[in-house]
Amino acid sequence: MIRDKQFYKTFAILTLSIALQNLLTYSVNLADNIMIGRYSQDALSGVSLCNQFQFFLQMLVVGVSEGIVVLGARYWGKKEIKPIPSIIGCGLRFGGGMALILFLIALLFPNQMIGIMTNDAAVAEEAVKYLQIICFTYILFSITNMLASSLRSIGIVKIGYIIAGSTLCINIVLNYILIYGHFGAPALGVRGAAVATLVSRTMELLIVIWFLKFREHTLNLNLKKLIFIDKQYMTDYIRISLPLLITQALWGINSIAQTAIIGNMEDSASILPANSISVIVYQIISVIGYGASSAAAIVTGKTLGEHEQDPVEGIKPLLHSLQILFLVIGIITGIVLYLSQWPIMLIYNTLTPRAAQLTRQFIAVLAVTTVGTCYQMATDCGFLRAGGDTRFSMINNNIWTWLICLPSAFLAAFVFHFPPVVVFFCLKMDQLGKCPVVYLRAKSYKWIHQVTR
Repeated sequence: MIRDKQFYKTFAILTLSIALQNLLTYSVNLADNIMIGRYSQDALSGVSLCNQFQFFLQMLVVGVSEGIVVLGARYWGKKEIKPIPSIIGCGLRFGGGMALILFLIALLFPNQMIGIMTNDAAVAEEAVKYLQIICFTYILFSITNMLASSLRSIGIVKIGYIIAGSTLCINIVLNYILIYGHFGAPALGVRGAAVATLVSRTMELLIVIWFLKFREHTLNLNLKKLIFIDKQYMTDYIRISLPLLITQALWGINSIAQTAIIGNMEDSASILPANSISVIVYQIISVIGYGASSAAAIVTGKTLGEHEQDPVEGIKPLLHSLQILFLVIGIITGIVLYLSQWPIMLIYNTLTPRAAQLTRQFIAVLAVTTVGTCYQMATDCGFLRAGGDTRFSMINNNIWTWLICLPSAFLAAFVFHFPPVVVFFCLKMDQLGKCPVVYLRAKSYKWIHQVTR
């Protein structure tokens, strides 16, 4: 175990800063979820369907951003700042292009996109109303989050929670006014929630642009540096990021497929809101686990950059110490998540008895699987990917997703007609199954690769 108290202090600050950003980001979704849920259950289900496309975009952005962090943190550890703006420019090209494609698909084919995931006409109608407006946030969201993640690679994390906090405040106020029609505004329902999010995303981007122009003095990013990049780094970026991008894209498609399975089961009108509520509660409570994962990626990249001559000896104490920490965080998160089901039911008091019962069952499943998530995700993203072993991560994640979880859930739902909670567990069981795989890979140290020039 690492004995240096300063290390744990630095790691805790990174973790809590990233966790706070995630908490505020997910709180925007939670605010939408609660306020729309109080408006109507069909509206809640419709918004939850549209959020699957937002989640898919978010996964693409994560894939692009992780490539930036892997390379950026390694150069930062070597004290070489000059290549980092070019690497960020590469990421913005990929992420912005994918956001544009998804925006055009959502704008031109909203009915077809929603029709994939539900057979309930009332839910689909609410979803299309929301999607036709929310799709205009996709490009704004992508650029903002890639720039914030880029700054994270050199240890600048405070801008993330400044952005997320501003968004949360704006979103809640506008939701209150536009969903229900307060202060003389029309009651727009789901359209009001979409407009509120669009205004919030616009403010996010303006804040990060202001920060880069007036407050950030390490990279000194500007439009010229991001457009005219050194193309020799493009090959490095693609080599690292492509497996990450494939993994995250398929994970986003997996989320849509999961919702399609749940949304086409019998009693989907009760299952969809239960799924939506349990997942957003999980996201809120698990922010420390995700923050620890991102912090581990930063310190791993920096440590490997500092110990290029003997990276294994440099990383051993870090690997051992943080893996124990990941398990502790997972156990605490699981306990808190399980206990949360009672206050959550008081908030969502408009649910039908069946939807409330399923919500409690789904939260109980997530309370168990989150222990595995906090360990395997943090070890995978914090060490394996940060060490450049993105291909192994891609293979491992996609085997579990496409060959085990989705087929099992499909059979459970439509062949054996098991209860919804069994289907839900089939969709989440990979979080436990991947733990021994990533543990053995981490102990092999084969995940440490040379990624910088």
